[in-house]
Amino acid sequence: MARTVLAPHPHLVTAAARVRLLLTDVDGVWTDGRLLYVPGLDDQIVETKAVSALDGQGFRWWHAAGHVSGIISGREAPGIDYRARMLGVTYIYQNHLEKMAPYEEICAAIGVSDEEVAYVGDDLPDIPLLRRAGVSAAVANARQEVKAAADYVTEARGGDGAVREVIELILRARGEWQAVLDRYSAT
Repeated sequence: MARTVLAPHPHLVTAAARVRLLLTDVDGVWTDGRLLYVPGLDDQIVETKAVSALDGQGFRWWHAAGHVSGIISGREAPGIDYRARMLGVTYIYQNHLEKMAPYEEICAAIGVSDEEVAYVGDDLPDIPLLRRAGVSAAVANARQEVKAAADYVTEARGGDGAVREVIELILRARGEWQAVLDRYSAT
């Protein structure tokens, strides 16, 4: 039987129920990994990225449940900083090719153990965090080595709702998914 957000492995459900902190990479996770360069003001070239509204809604549910999130990205993008703040992401670390130091800083600031962290990644620099986090997820289009290091591989590709899928999995495991559904079924 294929493991999906609706039928995850029982061990994954147990681990996901402990998660209090969600950390993600950005390029290839929030986005499809493509970078677009467009003309800006004064003949400047501006880098832009497309993000998924599905993931944005997932972050809103995550934060409404009282949980904390952060991003650790190897690149810096003002648009991502803006989007993360708009969604209520507390910890924003960009331009960090080595991701372990920000991971440890965030965990210490919140007072969580590795078992209480979920991390979502797509590429080789994410592997150390995937191995350390209590719940690790790779997006569907991640490198094979990344998928092998992850507890869960999303059905959705990066930039197409993969983060929301992981959030739903965790909220279901924590018994908090019904509260999300109840908000939309009120008469």
